[in-house]
Amino acid sequence: MKTAMWLYLFMFLAFFDLHAQYPILTPFAMSLGAGPAFIGWMMGMYSLTHLPGNLLAGVLVDRNGSRRYIVFALTVAGLILLLQAHAQLPWHLLLLRAASGFALAFLSPACMTLLASLSSDPATQGKYMSGNGIIHTLASVVSPAAGAFIVAKAGYSGTFSTLGWLLIFTGVMAFFSVPKHNPALALHKPALPVKENLPPGAAAADRPSVSRRYYLLPFFVSCSQGVLFFELPLSQGQDGMVSTGILLSLLSLGALATLCLFFLNRISPGIRIAAALLGMALCFFTLAAFRSIPAGVVLFLLGSAKGVLFPAMASLFISLGGAGRLGRTFSLQSIAMSLGAFAGPVAAGQLREYVSPYFIAFVLLMTALMLLPPGRSGRLSSYAPGWNSPAA
Repeated sequence: MKTAMWLYLFMFLAFFDLHAQYPILTPFAMSLGAGPAFIGWMMGMYSLTHLPGNLLAGVLVDRNGSRRYIVFALTVAGLILLLQAHAQLPWHLLLLRAASGFALAFLSPACMTLLASLSSDPATQGKYMSGNGIIHTLASVVSPAAGAFIVAKAGYSGTFSTLGWLLIFTGVMAFFSVPKHNPALALHKPALPVKENLPPGAAAADRPSVSRRYYLLPFFVSCSQGVLFFELPLSQGQDGMVSTGILLSLLSLGALATLCLFFLNRISPGIRIAAALLGMALCFFTLAAFRSIPAGVVLFLLGSAKGVLFPAMASLFISLGGAGRLGRTFSLQSIAMSLGAFAGPVAAGQLREYVSPYFIAFVLLMTALMLLPPGRSGRLSSYAPGWNSPAA
């Protein structure tokens, strides 16, 4: 439990730092002379450079534990933010965001693997994932408004410097507090071969990989989030940083409202995921078609759906990962989310003149809902979905 509390603290500080940038990155890029299409590429490039980091993190975290990669991600990302405070041209910002994307690609797989490894009980793991969601949401409630406030007082350079030093300080704390070896290395690596619902005559080593169809879910969800973070600041204008920060805080408050409902963990992940996807899709459709409805109300409901979705999605991937494969599973999930976060803003930037980006997000989420694997996608028991659903 002590490790979990330290990890929650580090994740709170890291997420606070990252979410504080959301309402100010677009106005900062516009102040450097960037247009909407370039801003879409800038936001997408951050996610695209996640890919090589995610590919490395999946293997390295399972092999070496999480500590060194948590420290690396936080410290290097902080140093990059210190350089970002002195960016003078749009391409400076593009390169620095790309470098930051690679460094922070190690953070999520390392933290999620360490957190999931603290218990082998599915119900307890679900509580840890809900706790992670609550910490993430608490940080994102206050950070967008805080980032806009700091910019108003200290300017862009002062804001990025402050956030950079905060990340570096968090990395130093992680170096002294995170255990050197994952509990997973002892907890989830049995001494004898494991038989996990394998077909007759099949060895545990021959267990197939998880169907790639499952990874379409985080891809489409991340696409829709990328569209939101691209379009919302643009719709508020260059002088709307404070209103953007408030709207993003309302989004996070909605997520916090449902994350605190721990009894939802008793419902199967498949049902929660389907209901949350439908709710998010309807919210995006409302933003696109019914502009008379206050955006704050819609974003609060959108956040409520997110608060249901992400713990359910984490529980699903824990059950899919199995023994000794949590790092790889969360790495592949992060890769899918990185691809989605790249594709979403880029597509929105290119198509904004022809169709509302919010309608694009609606279509993406409805597609994810239709492609959900049927039946067993909601189970938390240790089954092998690869034997029953062909890889897509």
